[in-house]
Amino acid sequence: MAGTALAPGKVRVKTSPMRGHRSRIALVNAVPVTLFLLLLFVYPIIGVLSLSLEGDSGGFTLHWYTDALSGSNLSVLVSTLRISAETAVLSLLVGFVLAHAIARMRPVFAALAMLIVVVPHFISALVRTYGWIIMLGEHGLINTLATSLHAPGAPYDLLYNETGVVIGTTSVMLPYTVLVLQGVMRGVDRRLLAAAAGFGASRPTVFFRIYLPLVAPGIGTAGLLSFILCLGYYITPALMGGSKQTVVAALIDQQVMKQDQWNSAAAFGVILLLLTFAGLGVLGLAKLRRKKAHARRSSS
Repeated sequence: MAGTALAPGKVRVKTSPMRGHRSRIALVNAVPVTLFLLLLFVYPIIGVLSLSLEGDSGGFTLHWYTDALSGSNLSVLVSTLRISAETAVLSLLVGFVLAHAIARMRPVFAALAMLIVVVPHFISALVRTYGWIIMLGEHGLINTLATSLHAPGAPYDLLYNETGVVIGTTSVMLPYTVLVLQGVMRGVDRRLLAAAAGFGASRPTVFFRIYLPLVAPGIGTAGLLSFILCLGYYITPALMGGSKQTVVAALIDQQVMKQDQWNSAAAFGVILLLLTFAGLGVLGLAKLRRKKAHARRSSS
């Protein structure tokens, strides 16, 4: 009996009945999770979006977005973006130093250091914020110490302004930054740094030409994570900023709880969501470019 000839270079792939059965089981198991996400994530977002496009008479309107992007509301949005960017930069600066030091430690000491960094994050954000208020107050620890040392300009105005908000939000975002950076730095092959130093490269050259490009993806991810989380953060800016320093999250709370402006609050929520998606899109494009560049280097 003559067999069926296959074209050169092609391989016949047999589909196992068990594999198809497992795929069907996986699809059945995914149904509850999908419904859960649709009910608790997608449906509320659609509701918020429709609410932001609904006029007073019930028709379609862009008035709430125009109002959110003009006047004092626009200044609040710009202030929120600025505070988020400052928090991301400061978290990266402090977190990079901490993560770099932890990555060079022995595993036992590194685990202990990470425990010290992460454990405060499990304390209530309200408790930590009031702790910062006590420390940064006019008669707090920092101003008392600065005054006793006769520091120029002491006591400093560190509360109920942008400085206090950035200090508080940085303390909240710092554990995320250290966790991301420390994981990336642990994955760097130290033999590459030793090889570069063996060929005569100075320490700044090794750091800027080899080490920094290797950890750059982690820096971008950590900075973007801090920026996105800070966009909608409420507790610390509301308590440490006061009425003089309003952010979008506090403005949404005022519009819902005091002014009964659900449509305007929904528009601000959609804007924050779009900003989050934009940040994730930038991160995705950066990863895609790195993959393409790596593929070109591998093929050449």
